Amino acid sequence: MTKILFVCHGNICRSPMAEFVMKDLVKKAGLESRFHIESAATSTEEIGNPVYPPARRKLAEHGIGCASKTARQLKHFDYSQYDFLVGMDGANLRNMHRICGGDPDGKLYLLMEFAGRPEAEVADPWYTGDFETTWQDVLAGCQGLLDSLQT
Repeated sequence: MTKILFVCHGNICRSPMAEFVMKDLVKKAGLESRFHIESAATSTEEIGNPVYPPARRKLAEHGIGCASKTARQLKHFDYSQYDFLVGMDGANLRNMHRICGGDPDGKLYLLMEFAGRPEAEVADPWYTGDFETTWQDVLAGCQGLLDSLQT
């Protein structure tokens, strides 16, 4: 089983969007039994809070629910529990390295690497208000990740 953890700053916008988009893609591909997918935050600011309403609405526009998700923080032990820990931007990746104690097994990635844009970041819609662009980036990254795992 491939275990994937998506990570962003607060775990209320980008990483839960990626978590539930990836779960949807995996389900549509009939591969649910081959994956375990979750998301987490690098900060403690939103711990226990649900997915941010505009992110929830954007997922719902595409028939994807996320009702039971609440924010949790990335912990050091998560590194040993997951095969892929996928951050949304450079700040997330730096914090992931710090929390995980480095990346000795090469498990830390940026989502846009899987969309063929390794230098790109998924902009935080908490600040931009642009949930459509975030949706497009998350979808491209998740589809690229799934494609890379099926080859």
